[in-house]
Amino acid sequence: MRVIKPVTDKKDLKAFIDFPHTLYAGDPNYVPELFIAQRDLLTPGKHPFFQHSTIALFLLLDGSEIIGRIAAIENTRHNQVYEATDGFFGFFDCINDEDAAELLIQKVHQWLEARKLTRVLGPVNFSTNEVCGLLIEGFDGPPVAMMPYNAPYYLPLLEKMGYAKNVDLRAYRYTVENYSDRSLKLMDRIKERLLRNNITIRHINMKKFAEERDALREVYNKAWDKNLGFVPMSDAEFEYTANDLKLILDPKFCIMAEQEGKIVGFALAIPDINQVLIKIKRGRLFPTGLIKLLANKKKINGIRIMLLGVVDGYRKMGIEACLYGEIIRHFLEKKMKYAEASWTLEHNDMVNRPIEDIGGKLYRKYRILEKNL
Repeated sequence: MRVIKPVTDKKDLKAFIDFPHTLYAGDPNYVPELFIAQRDLLTPGKHPFFQHSTIALFLLLDGSEIIGRIAAIENTRHNQVYEATDGFFGFFDCINDEDAAELLIQKVHQWLEARKLTRVLGPVNFSTNEVCGLLIEGFDGPPVAMMPYNAPYYLPLLEKMGYAKNVDLRAYRYTVENYSDRSLKLMDRIKERLLRNNITIRHINMKKFAEERDALREVYNKAWDKNLGFVPMSDAEFEYTANDLKLILDPKFCIMAEQEGKIVGFALAIPDINQVLIKIKRGRLFPTGLIKLLANKKKINGIRIMLLGVVDGYRKMGIEACLYGEIIRHFLEKKMKYAEASWTLEHNDMVNRPIEDIGGKLYRKYRILEKNL
């Protein structure tokens, strides 16, 4: 008999976090999330998302065996920003079985309808500021850092329940063989032009990390304010995320454009830590995971370019090309093999065209789905 079980205690939460390890056992592309990071993310009181919003976690059991999991999410800030009555689903993992998927999705619908929400979008974990999207093209390798992974059968399962495309997200890949050095050749000339407007390009100052972090938060919330589905991060949310990223940050991959002390744009690339996480069994740092993490961290040879934004009023001045150029320069200096630029909105030509111009190849697509309740 199949039953839905709400996650109510630490034992349930452990089972919720661990289920994908069982589901994807034997899949060479699956990367386990770190257990402690997922535990903190999903625990009210630890992650600042819970200061304004609510989630409910559910397991699907067939007898004593877990065969699926899902989260129902009410993102209050999203609905305030967009004057909407949207709900979300996330952390969706399920065996390839229509009835199982329907039981999980229907539970989410019931939870959201009880809160008078009228549309559901997903998957997002918890918002577009975190991991989001369903992989629909590009199943030929492991995901890069902080990008989702799922089996190909997820999309048809959800479509059979009436879910349709809301928007597609793109991931582009560069290798040392296919990038264009055009931005590098132009960069010094553009920098000189920017300098005449008192705009300089520099790396993050790690000795003033807290001060830099706070300045970047303002840029992040301004530069992304017109992106579909974007919700400004609270001070606590940005601090939480920034402090996590600090653990793996290479300062030369966090680049800022500054005018007279004011940050007007920045770009961030992070090491593809998934090269290491894929080797850590069930996401446990102990007893051997921490040793593997420390031993392999310096061997990482890929990056994810995850953020690049310029505030309104400073766009189309060449700042974007300089930010990209600095990342490419350091990428080459470190003799890295690949970079992924992700994610971008499918219709954001102002971002996608420059990526393509310097050699980025569209190689993966992700989809956010929607359904009216």
